[in-house]
Amino acid sequence: MILAGDIGGTKTVLAICDDRGVISRDAVFACDQFASLEAILREFLRGETLQAACFGVAGPVVGGVAKITNLPWTIDAAKLTTELGGVPVALLNDLQATALGTLVLPPQAFAVLQAGRASVEPHGSIAVIAPGTGLGEAMLVWDGTRYVAQPSEGGHADFAPTDDEQIELLRFLRSRHGKHVSFERVLSGDGIGDLYDFARQQLRSPEPSWLAAELASGADRNAVVSKAGLAKTDDACVRALDLFARVLGAEAGNLALRGLTTGGVLIGGGIPPKILPALQTGALVERFNNKGRFSTWTAGLAVRVTLEPRAALFGAAQYAVSHVPAAR
Repeated sequence: MILAGDIGGTKTVLAICDDRGVISRDAVFACDQFASLEAILREFLRGETLQAACFGVAGPVVGGVAKITNLPWTIDAAKLTTELGGVPVALLNDLQATALGTLVLPPQAFAVLQAGRASVEPHGSIAVIAPGTGLGEAMLVWDGTRYVAQPSEGGHADFAPTDDEQIELLRFLRSRHGKHVSFERVLSGDGIGDLYDFARQQLRSPEPSWLAAELASGADRNAVVSKAGLAKTDDACVRALDLFARVLGAEAGNLALRGLTTGGVLIGGGIPPKILPALQTGALVERFNNKGRFSTWTAGLAVRVTLEPRAALFGAAQYAVSHVPAAR
């Protein structure tokens, strides 16, 4: 049996899989309720005999150790091996796991934003960008035999405004977060809340009492904004989602250019499926293709949203099966 995990800044998802990567049991845990991944494993495991384990983790992996970017955890593959009684453990950046997971998903697991044209390169590189608790970016590159997922911390690269409104947004975010404003500050859960505050300030309109009550109720603030934006019941919330879509489109296009991703672009993460109608208005695709002399080239790329929330889990399981010696 294989143990696969997707460890994010908000939740940890674990699964028991067979040697083909097929999930037989899984569970979700709130990260803030546990002091470590080891503590979650003790609660999840039921004495299964494991061959190998692989975890996609939300942070860079260096020498088998990862410090989770949005969580006060350090995950060490060697310590996990000890915890699991000698089972070999592999750690991947979570976007590596997500990227690998998308390769095994059926066509119906994607929403197509731009169909693109048939690639003349059968195994072209594929860009993966995923807004959630943070912003992840990765690249799938063909090595002659299979796709290899290249990790990055591109979500922490400098946010680049593309119009006058976004220049004002940058100034607004700098006043909150200091001199360095990354794309993650915009394209993340907390980013949606900041976009709402910016839009409210720009519109110079008072916050409706019903919305103020919902925001003060203790509910997830970003979810409240997203719900009102999708329902079009508040102009500032609508504008916040529109800005999110435009910035996401621009950065997805940037990633496609950097990797010359003739295989297209996949948009993953927890947020896009929840706000899919806001990504389908055309605003995202318009900014994706707003690339000057390369606009015609980007317009030929497929852009799809991954609807399967367990993509990273599938990717971790597939990696364990194909790369961890004891699992083969």
